[in-house]
Order: sequence, then structure tokens, then C-alpha cells
Amino acid sequence: MKKNFSSQKAVDDISFALEPGSVFGLLGPNGAGKTTLIRMITGIFYPDEGEILLNGKKFNPEKDTINIGYMPEERGLYKKMKIGEHALYLAQLKGLSKKEAFEKVKYWFEKFEMQTWWHKKVEDLSKGMSQKLQFVITVLHEPSLIILDEPFSGLDPVNANLIKEEIYQLAKRGSTIIFSTHRMEQVEEICDHIILVNEGKKILDGTVGQVKQQFKEHLFSVKTAHAMEHILSPAFELIAQNSQMLKIKIREGVSNNEVLQYFIQNNIQILEFHEILPSLNEIFIRLVEQGKASRQFQKDIA
Repeated sequence: MKKNFSSQKAVDDISFALEPGSVFGLLGPNGAGKTTLIRMITGIFYPDEGEILLNGKKFNPEKDTINIGYMPEERGLYKKMKIGEHALYLAQLKGLSKKEAFEKVKYWFEKFEMQTWWHKKVEDLSKGMSQKLQFVITVLHEPSLIILDEPFSGLDPVNANLIKEEIYQLAKRGSTIIFSTHRMEQVEEICDHIILVNEGKKILDGTVGQVKQQFKEHLFSVKTAHAMEHILSPAFELIAQNSQMLKIKIREGVSNNEVLQYFIQNNIQILEFHEILPSLNEIFIRLVEQGKASRQFQKDIA
């Protein structure tokens, strides 16, 4: 898909596919094009080029948005409305009858222990309480596609865990979930697949495991039974050492078994041996900084 605003390319030929029942991480720095992508997926904007398919058919915003639940980062609630009435109203806008809406709202309010909120006004809620309400409103009509933009913002650990468990359950029941956040540790924990966009372009696409393997640096953590001195081997480079803990980098072309063989031949007892993979946060920063460096280089030679 492509989307331009004046001379700015907000989305520059980005494509991806979502598997039913998957949790998909949409990542990128501020201004990368994530919001524009989401607004095209929800029918708020139309792409200048390309198309969107929903359940294998061309997306029709006028008919298909009823199958989408969108929780924006900005609060989309009417401050003067009572919470119960608000939830019922929005549920009926998503196609539920008054009876169905009441049953669904009652179910979710009980599930999230929100029954006593019914007659409160939205403006009286804390940020965390309004976040729970907005999540409920997003999912209660059982959409096939759920878009969550910073869903844990303002939540304490207990309620964040509550929302997280519901995300897992919704995915198990077949909903496809797009999860957008700046919290990389949440992405690692929750998402099956991720894409990273920057300056309107897709620069990374894969499962969390694939991405971390792609950027691994052959670093390993080794714990020995006793503190070691003068570790030297042609199989690896010693990066850091703290008593019994070693951080090593295996040289190119050397296998893990060859490294282990070194320790065995030198009668060094190994208690732990595991690979150190980069975090998504480290990968995110590396790619974004590379993009900045590349832009600066292009300016310098222009």
C-alpha cells in the first residue's frame, strides 16, 4: 500500500499478511507511518495505491468495519456519558441488538469487576480505569480483527496482566490482533509476528524468533564450576569475565561443539552454556539508528 500527504510519503509500498488467530506487532518510531497504516486498515483513510483484503475479500470500509475493533492510543470516549450507557451505545453501533449489547456489556463488566462503575461518568475515571473500559468496548462485539494501540498505557501490573490474558484468549478464539506499542518487552512476550516500519517503509518482517536469530552476534554466556584465569582459545573471543561467568563470542566458522570441546580438553567443568540473543529493543534501536546514519550520508554526498 501507498499513502502520500502532499510531498510526504507516509506509507511507501508496505505489504504484509496476518494469520487468523495471531498476535501481530506493528512497530516503529514516532512518525514512521504506523498510524497512517492503521487508519487505512480501519477505513479512515483510503490508500493511494494497493488494496486491503479482509478474510480473503477486498476490504469494504462501509460494510467491513463492523468486523473490526479499534482501540486508539488517544482516548475515544464521551466524557459526560455514564459508563454503562456509553458501552451499550457503542455496542449497538457495532451491530448488536439492545438485548445482545446488554448481555455482552454485563458479561465484560463482571469479568473485569466493573459492575460498580455503571452509573459513573467517563470523566470521573482514572487513566487506567478508562483504559479497561475502552478495551471492553473494543472487543465486546467479537470482531475478527482487533487493533490495539498502546493498550497497557496507564494500567497497573494486575490490570495489565488481565488485559494480556484476554489478548491470548481472543487470539485462541480466532481473532487476529494487531498490537502497536513502543514497549519492546511486551512485544517479545505477546507477539507471534512483527514488522518494523521507518519513514513509511517496511524494514523488518518475521516471527520474533526469526528476527532475533537474524540479528544474533554469536555471543554466549558460560558459567564454570570455578573461577577461571587466562582464558584463551582460537575458537572464541573472551568479551567479558566476572569470576565464574564468561561472555564469549564464537569466531566465524566455529561450531558450538568445538567451543565445548575446548573446555572439556582443559578440564573446565561447565555449569551453564547458552546463547545470548539480542532483545527486540536492541534490534529496534540498531535499525532506526542505521536509518538515521544512512540519511545523513545521503545528505553529505548530495
